[in-house]
Amino acid sequence: MLNGKTILLGVTGGIAAYKAAALASALVKLRASVEVVMTEHATKFVAPLTFEQLTGNRVSVDTFDRSFVHQVEHISLARRADLVLIAPATANVCAKLAHGVADDMLTTTVLACRCPKLIAPAMNTNMYENPVTQDNLDILRRYGWEVVAPASGRLACGDVGAGKLPEPETLVWHILRVLALPHDLAGKKVLVTAGPTREPLDPVRYLTNHSSGKMGCALAKLAMLRGAEVTLVAGPLSVEPPPFVEVVHVTTAQDMFEAVTSRADGMDFIFKAAAVADYTPAEVADEKVKKKDGALSIPLRRTQDILQYLGDHRRAGQVLCGFSMETQNLLENSKAKLEKKHVDMICANNLKVAGAGFGTDTNVITVITADGVTELPLRSKDDDAAAILDIAAGLAGKA
Repeated sequence: MLNGKTILLGVTGGIAAYKAAALASALVKLRASVEVVMTEHATKFVAPLTFEQLTGNRVSVDTFDRSFVHQVEHISLARRADLVLIAPATANVCAKLAHGVADDMLTTTVLACRCPKLIAPAMNTNMYENPVTQDNLDILRRYGWEVVAPASGRLACGDVGAGKLPEPETLVWHILRVLALPHDLAGKKVLVTAGPTREPLDPVRYLTNHSSGKMGCALAKLAMLRGAEVTLVAGPLSVEPPPFVEVVHVTTAQDMFEAVTSRADGMDFIFKAAAVADYTPAEVADEKVKKKDGALSIPLRRTQDILQYLGDHRRAGQVLCGFSMETQNLLENSKAKLEKKHVDMICANNLKVAGAGFGTDTNVITVITADGVTELPLRSKDDDAAAILDIAAGLAGKA
């Protein structure tokens, strides 16, 4: 997702510098070109050779390194960078950058950069919470820096509190959110539902389905990476929801109905990817239902139809997308659903098609709109999510 992008990774003199090596490696695996600039103090914790081996690029430390004969290196780096990340950032470097001090290779280079800038402070808790440090971070925010909040835990000095450098995976997500995809959905609000619902029979048992939530989470992730403000209303998921997304956890179909309908009016796009129970037990036993001889009959009642409600109460300009899991007559049933529910899109798949359906990392989706039918081939749910968002954005443009 970072192919062709240049990341300028600034490493300063803190014990957390060792994590920057894992971060550089992770970025290279995403096909980014990683240019590392270290402070002199950082080289006391991790040798420049480590980063050079991981990135394939020479590490810059000395502003006056005469081996860079044919170019002003700090200006050259600044021009090439698509994004700057300082990780870890000491209190000293935070102060320098906040006040425009450029007295080494790192601060000089960063001062010349016009690309997006992220900084991940890592230090002793008392240093981090000191009002001077907090003021410096506020100044950086005012100048357009994104400050990545430190993690909490046991620090190298033995103290416990805020000040740990977040794990490389977290820092990668911060970079991806800024750089991975064009922000064509910036300013838009997107609601996605995902996962199954669980309808209780008694304190022990419930009715549910095989939905994992992967498709809904893929939609939420891609919408977030495209700049949208995303709310994910999720039943019990078997996958981790994406970061930078508001997650509303629900259990039953009624929970999901209330969570979705109470938020729907403020949304520009709604994608109903959850597998919501159509029926729920008419009564829920207070105690465990004991087994008896013979058959057991469980009376069921219909749950409220969330998609129908959304279609009947939609506001002008809102794009609604439903999902349809079929085992036969896919197009016929899905076209009927599109019309009956008053929605813009139906994403349909057939549970009996290899590679489609619940729990898989792939899908085979047919998108039905009033304009026609788009058949998507077998591919990852991320790829499907990107295509679905493209179609929805196109429909919004016609509204």
